[in-house]
Amino acid sequence: MTIRKATMQDAQGIAKVHVDSWRTTYKGILPSSFLDNLSYVKREELWRNNIAVEKNVVLVAENEKGEIVGFADGATRETNLVPNASDLTTIYLLEQYQGRGIGKKLLKEMMLSFKERQFQTIYVDVLADNKTRYYYEYYGAEYVKSVPLTIGGTVVEEAIYVWKDVNAVIEKLSK
Repeated sequence: MTIRKATMQDAQGIAKVHVDSWRTTYKGILPSSFLDNLSYVKREELWRNNIAVEKNVVLVAENEKGEIVGFADGATRETNLVPNASDLTTIYLLEQYQGRGIGKKLLKEMMLSFKERQFQTIYVDVLADNKTRYYYEYYGAEYVKSVPLTIGGTVVEEAIYVWKDVNAVIEKLSK
């Protein structure tokens, strides 16, 4: 398994993981009609744009065949006005690759990237009904609050978490 910084050529593979992982992760949480209508082409365009932004860090996880099976994105949201803070904006894996430690490797590399860029506090938003929220809690993220969010015409709760010490997260991920 290889974790590396994404290039523009990775946009298509990231888009496929993004759409496919949403369809499995959010099944039963978001409307099927919304998930069925997710577009690889639109997501590829989104990821080309994200990769092109210099301050974003997009990482990919590749299997032994060089196929992208997961990715993570870190970028400071415009709404994040906390000094020395940034955001883990996405981390997704194909369902068949979950539970193998790949997410942990992506998270660790992203946290190292945040540290390198002098960020100390890291926020992550996750749908409250998404079981991965417990993954973030396991690695020390603290619940801040929940806010309503509308996706695909459905109002869901988004839980906001924070890691207050990037070094402590890296230490826990290194064990």
